[in-house]
Amino acid sequence: MTTAERLYSRLVTRSQDAEDELPDPVQRDLPRNGLRLVAANTLQSSGDQTVNASTVLPWLFHVLGVPAAFVGLLVPIRESGSMLPQAFLTPLVVRVRRRKWVFVIGAAVQAVSVAVMAAIAALGSGVAAGVGILVALVVFSLGRCLCSIASKDVQGRTIPSGERGQIVGLATSAAGLVAITLGVLIRVLGGEDLDAAALALLLAVGAVLWVLSAVVCARVREPAGEGDDAGAGDGRESAAEDSSPSWFAEAAQLFRDDATFRKFITVRGLLLVSSLSPPFIVTLSIASGTGALAGLGGFILASGVASLIGGRVFGKLADRSSRLLMAGAATAASLVAFALVLIEALPGFDGGAPLGAAVFVGAYFLLTLLHSGVRVGRKTYVVDVAEGDTRTAYVAVGNTAMGVILLVVGGISSALAVLGVQWALVFLAVLGLVGAASAFSMPEVSRGAGD
Repeated sequence: MTTAERLYSRLVTRSQDAEDELPDPVQRDLPRNGLRLVAANTLQSSGDQTVNASTVLPWLFHVLGVPAAFVGLLVPIRESGSMLPQAFLTPLVVRVRRRKWVFVIGAAVQAVSVAVMAAIAALGSGVAAGVGILVALVVFSLGRCLCSIASKDVQGRTIPSGERGQIVGLATSAAGLVAITLGVLIRVLGGEDLDAAALALLLAVGAVLWVLSAVVCARVREPAGEGDDAGAGDGRESAAEDSSPSWFAEAAQLFRDDATFRKFITVRGLLLVSSLSPPFIVTLSIASGTGALAGLGGFILASGVASLIGGRVFGKLADRSSRLLMAGAATAASLVAFALVLIEALPGFDGGAPLGAAVFVGAYFLLTLLHSGVRVGRKTYVVDVAEGDTRTAYVAVGNTAMGVILLVVGGISSALAVLGVQWALVFLAVLGLVGAASAFSMPEVSRGAGD
């Protein structure tokens, strides 16, 4: 047994039946590929912490004197920008026989974009700096788009069902450990007094992490796509063979003819409570007088602890039943949001007091932790539910649809926040409960569901 195989066997609960179904070359490369995918995803997730659109970039805008109106553009550009183009790019991606090279290109684009942000942080200020960073963020999102499309295929071709969720979970936990370290360093070295030079250095570190991610992923031994692109054997045509005249026609056909895909997108669109609630919790805490959460290091630290705990636990649960994981995590996230609104409304509640601050910190931590569960479950489900280019179409068309849904739901919740942040949280919590109920009726695709 090689060192890689021993290490992989210690980290992952292996599914021997599923591994036996893989071609011999894929079986031989499984331990090394698994470890490389964990490393590449860890580096990418760690880089995400250095350019977080909910924490780092708003803080940078404040330091650089960028108008506050620009801050509201960060999250929509970061999230929707990485989703909306995916259906457009799918016809190009499916022509690439080894999808790891698509991931490598996407990681390189992200590295260059973050390096540009670092240069702007060091040299720029005011409106010009804000515009420059937003433009770089648009390019960054396109690179992330390529990685999102390709990563599912690379994992699906090299890792058997029953082990994929653990790969995602391990990377999430490792990135959480990196985030904890980063949060502590920020708190110790600067806290609320971080200047532009320190943030520029932080972004430069992020650029290096994406370069390393590209290098590691390039070493994955991925089989060529001829056998994998045949269309999953379930009667559905592959995306590469689809003769639709446009991405819109292909997407419309997928929505019309594939009930499983429609269900997945519907449920995914309803499970936004864990992803969109945390910024509102931060806003509510500041309005209530909680000063502790205003520190950049505190946000990153809480997120890191949640990822460290959630990644490992949720990875194993996802391999048992990814749909039940999504349903359970979304239900819990909705209950946390409801509970926070009720507690904050109690007479005499003081967010500036230690107990009040603990309530907000705890809610933020729990929402971030549960979002790891929803995210790991969603990623595992889409890898398990389809094969080959059908999987690519699921990811690309689904993410494009989610880009639109995210803008709509984000717009509604933001409008409700004008009336009161509590209303936005209640709206998202209700959607989460509806989505959780819908997830129970999704087809079961996890190999471990019958164990």
